[in-house]
Amino acid sequence: MEKKRVIVIGAGVAGLASAIRLQHEGYQVALYEKEAIPGGKMHKIEKDGYQFDLGPSIVMMPELYREVFELTGRNPEDYIPMERLDPMYSVFFGDNADERYDISSDLIELMQTLEEISDEDADGFLTYLQKIYERFLVAKKHFIQRPFRKATDFYNPFMLRQALKLKTFDSADRFIGKYIKNERLKQMISFQTLYIGVSPFNGPSLYTMIPMIEMLYGVWFIKGGMHTMATAMERLFLELGGSVHYNSTVDEVIIEDKVAKGIRLGNQVIYSDFVMCNADFPYAMKYLIQDPQAKGKYTDKKIDSMKYSCSCFIMYLGMERKYETIDQVHNFMFSEGFAENLNGIFEGKLLEDPSFYVYIGSKLDPTLAPEGKDGLYILVPVSDLSTSEYEWNDETIAYYRKKVLDRLKKLDGFERIEEEIVSETYMTPPDFATKFNAYNGACFGLQPNLAQSNHMRPQSKAKDCENLYFTGSSTHPGAGVPIVLLSAKIATEELLLDDRGEEAKHEVS
Repeated sequence: MEKKRVIVIGAGVAGLASAIRLQHEGYQVALYEKEAIPGGKMHKIEKDGYQFDLGPSIVMMPELYREVFELTGRNPEDYIPMERLDPMYSVFFGDNADERYDISSDLIELMQTLEEISDEDADGFLTYLQKIYERFLVAKKHFIQRPFRKATDFYNPFMLRQALKLKTFDSADRFIGKYIKNERLKQMISFQTLYIGVSPFNGPSLYTMIPMIEMLYGVWFIKGGMHTMATAMERLFLELGGSVHYNSTVDEVIIEDKVAKGIRLGNQVIYSDFVMCNADFPYAMKYLIQDPQAKGKYTDKKIDSMKYSCSCFIMYLGMERKYETIDQVHNFMFSEGFAENLNGIFEGKLLEDPSFYVYIGSKLDPTLAPEGKDGLYILVPVSDLSTSEYEWNDETIAYYRKKVLDRLKKLDGFERIEEEIVSETYMTPPDFATKFNAYNGACFGLQPNLAQSNHMRPQSKAKDCENLYFTGSSTHPGAGVPIVLLSAKIATEELLLDDRGEEAKHEVS
């Protein structure tokens, strides 16, 4: 019997994971990607002997990374060799390099760090952990691993009781503030909401489960950096018999009588039984789904009125030497006006005193830079293009470059950083929009606010078109590498349910 064919649009993390799962299930899967290499935003930049991860850089929930390989009977160690980081990262406050905390996921070490701040806050931290862990279990069991295909999947007495347990109406900052009074400690365990592009000051308190996941399950590093995950998934997909077409920009999903029939690339039409779209959902709805009926409620006007996550300005600096005064791969530099800084991002302001993140992958894997040298990846969270009150041009790049370097010069060992740069590349919000079709340059897709979460977020199965499925950060359950890996699992299960009537078992009682 001839295998049914699935076309996957986009070789981002969720696209690759969906392609692997479907190929493993016995479909003939073809992947079409506009770039020349796999990964989507999990891309890489190579220049002058330095290699950088372009986007994601922190490995959390490693079991979800491994699951894609284990599913097919492979040993993940043969594909994505990982090591656990301890401490996980360093946090620097203000201009004083002495005000630095190394954050460990070893509870003994972590408690010592917290007790140095204050016993009351260490006590409060344990209460926060217990409260958020309860909510994490509810989310894991009933929300983030299941689809919401129809309204009654959410609007039923059992699910509404679970939703109340999530207590989503508080902001992350207010929730943490109930248990922890020290402002610096609050910042240390609330900034992680930025990993999914939302502010702790207005993002739902549920997202404070991100630092909890770090502290309870650790942070890991993949040899070769994050892009290794993308190339490893591509390798597995090809081993399973899938086909990949790079430099292949999909222009349209072919839809006839509200059924997806394939794709169009330029003048070429390629037919398939199903289409799995990993292009950013808002972009896909606006440009790839051209049939007005198939768009359903996601009209151009609706897409433009939705709220988007923040964007990023990223500097990739090849340096002429190594930096021994910083010990960790991951480093967070907090500005004094943290709340003002974060509010500015979501109000579209040019930031006076930005907080930023420094990732030095070459500390753990020297092959990422020439011998005896380091590469610095520096990420500044900034406004998405729909919010931004300023233009991105050479002047804006120079402005943020100066802010970052002036701050780093105050760190011990970084005094001459500007003269030590030998190679320099950038990614700006417009670059994310053009290179990865990230709508509004929003690196994390649709903002995960209450009105755009769970059953109210775009779902895997298209509501107004058969045989069409969506996966990736703008769809349920949301952004972040582990979560988009779950999105691929949900999308695959939805396709299997329609094709074979095989329903995944979602826990209910």
